[in-house]
Amino acid sequence: MKVTIDNITVEVENNSTILDAARKVGIDIPTLCYLKEANEIGACRVCQVEVQGARSLAAACVMPVFDGMVVSTTSKKVRNARKATVELILSNHNRDCLSCPSNRNCELQTVAEEMGIRQVPFEGENDFGVLDDSSPSIVRDQSKCILCGRCVNVCKKKQGSSILDFTERGITTKISPLFNKNMTEVPCIYCGQCVNVCPTAALREKDDIDKVWAALECKDTHVVVQTAPAVRAALGEEFGMTVGTRVTGKMVSALKRLGFDKVYDTSFGADLTIMEEGHELLDRINNGGTLPMITSCSPGWIRFCEFNYPEFIPNLSSCKSPIQMHGAIIKSYYAEKFGVDAKKIFSVAIAPCIAKKSEAARPEMEVDGNRDVDAVLTTRELARMIKQASIKFSTLPDSNFDQDLCGADNGAGVIFGATGGVMEAALRTVSEVVAGKDTDVEFKSIRGLESIKEAEVALGDKKVKVAVVHGTANAAKLLDKIKAGEASYDFIEVMACSGGCANGGGQPKISASTRATTDIREARAAALYEEDAKKAVRKSHKNPQIKKLYDDYLEKPNSHKAHKILHTKYEAKEAYPV
Repeated sequence: MKVTIDNITVEVENNSTILDAARKVGIDIPTLCYLKEANEIGACRVCQVEVQGARSLAAACVMPVFDGMVVSTTSKKVRNARKATVELILSNHNRDCLSCPSNRNCELQTVAEEMGIRQVPFEGENDFGVLDDSSPSIVRDQSKCILCGRCVNVCKKKQGSSILDFTERGITTKISPLFNKNMTEVPCIYCGQCVNVCPTAALREKDDIDKVWAALECKDTHVVVQTAPAVRAALGEEFGMTVGTRVTGKMVSALKRLGFDKVYDTSFGADLTIMEEGHELLDRINNGGTLPMITSCSPGWIRFCEFNYPEFIPNLSSCKSPIQMHGAIIKSYYAEKFGVDAKKIFSVAIAPCIAKKSEAARPEMEVDGNRDVDAVLTTRELARMIKQASIKFSTLPDSNFDQDLCGADNGAGVIFGATGGVMEAALRTVSEVVAGKDTDVEFKSIRGLESIKEAEVALGDKKVKVAVVHGTANAAKLLDKIKAGEASYDFIEVMACSGGCANGGGQPKISASTRATTDIREARAAALYEEDAKKAVRKSHKNPQIKKLYDDYLEKPNSHKAHKILHTKYEAKEAYPV
């Protein structure tokens, strides 16, 4: 079909919307509620356009094109309507922008600026409602909500959780959990995908920056930080860099300037996870253990399983996540070797994941009374901390992670940040352990963004069927097929977020228009695979510091000591306890 938009003619497919057609020729129509494949409901009306011959303005995000359609996105009628719409939204919005966590990174603020709004001529009810900061991961601020519905539909359609929904009617309409419960009283998995798509600060991560600053400023505290693989592929976006720019060296330099005593790569913890998880898998296969074994790296997935599929808890690997393993080793092996009192160590993790905050707070995540991880900062929080310290990130030189005890470069741990990365890292090691000789380094059949990926892999003389799934709604589909006897596997990787950690709930927020033109999951994953390919060591069991850890301290994978420090247990949770 041929459509003319602002005097530009474009050919589009017949199922396209006006918004699709406009973006094809580089015309940016503002949106607030629109989210491709999740929230295409035309609720906010900010995307109104004028269609020649139509009686009223149309919402570009839902209005289908027709052959010969003529559209204006800049007429006076359109400009006035959009401006009035945004003014009405602002009339009932908490406008403390200067102190807002989303200041200068708020889609509503951006749209208001573009429309030249300098004062709000209307005054709403200003019933700002609740500020729910009950959970260790997510803060819900009703005063910032514009009822766009993005969070509702991402939670429902992408994550399969349906924690949030519209309640009440008319001017009293709100978005909240069931019966206005707080976030700890509902089966929220704290994946943070709702936070990622929120155009304002109605949903945000709980900020732990002050806690970390306090530790850094305490002379009696030894502060160690680890950074998860996906952080390096996204942190640069907070400083104006292109999506998917890898900033490993600059990130390490920034952390050292902030004053951390040691800066480690969580890929060490990932290597440790592979050693424990890989041998756990072999033990289950060889000795009649519960199969399929399912990975336990993603805390959002763990909560989803505990709430919704408790019958699969025996299938979960007993391994802690890489971050928790790394933290536990810092409080034990590291403390012993460096002669530091474990109680004086403050262990910080930088993660792409909001759920890591709740994972670190789980009561079982400690050894001998020492918490594995004391504080978790998201990628966004680290960026804010760097800015607070007036560090010019883009001009920093590259530095290397500390390589002693809990370090050493290895590519296998780096790819944990992409969906399929945990599985690939595990297969690199397990296949070689079984074969007793060098085997493949890359397993490309389980890479990519297909929702459910399957492969059959040779482990010695056995064929092992594996699956990789990302997004808990997709995980539910896979588990339902297994329950129905329609699918059978030996090993499954599950990541709560679509695309894996690269698209975690704590990563830099991307506007809906950027998401429409760039697959951020693919761009960030490419940065991780690029770093992996450049490493001299690409298999977990060949990491020299991992070998030393087992020789000096843990004895062997799945030893009694390893289980005490590196393994845990999970239990069924009641979704809505009475």
